[in-house]
Amino acid sequence: MTRTAPLLVVMGVSGSGKSTVGAALAQRLGVPFADADDLHPAANIAKMASGQPLDDDDRYPWLETIGAWLADRDASGGVISCSALKVAYRDQLRRHAPRVRFIHLSGSRDVIARRQAGRLGHFMPASLLDSQFAVIEPLGPEEDGVVIDVDQSVDAIVQHYVDQASAPQSHSARRNQQ
Repeated sequence: MTRTAPLLVVMGVSGSGKSTVGAALAQRLGVPFADADDLHPAANIAKMASGQPLDDDDRYPWLETIGAWLADRDASGGVISCSALKVAYRDQLRRHAPRVRFIHLSGSRDVIARRQAGRLGHFMPASLLDSQFAVIEPLGPEEDGVVIDVDQSVDAIVQHYVDQASAPQSHSARRNQQ
């Protein structure tokens, strides 16, 4: 039986560690990594840098670009970090790559704020964290994914995913495990 390389979106609010965990996970799995922050159009970056949250219209073309990245790697696998805050955004990505799996890096506002305060030079100001917590929708029971607590080391988060993904369970039994 040939094993298909994973196709993953590491999701969560700003400061949850998506980029760091995504890069480490991609390295561990031997697949390409992309940071969706690098795919934002200049107008989105300028809007966020000025302290304004993005709306659905701002996010649509960005999500289309991410979806195309996923579709291009459907056969070979890949990991991309992306906030994917709403079910509708994840649905948009799944239209491009139906087998994509989501890893939701979850944590309390205090834990995330502490992590975000340690980031230097990022265009997303800490002032927008509350707007992200206000709109994030947890993975639904029909969504293929896993929720992992971010209040642990990057290595522990990656190992949690690897252990969970290699466990001898049915595909549907793996959905939304913590």
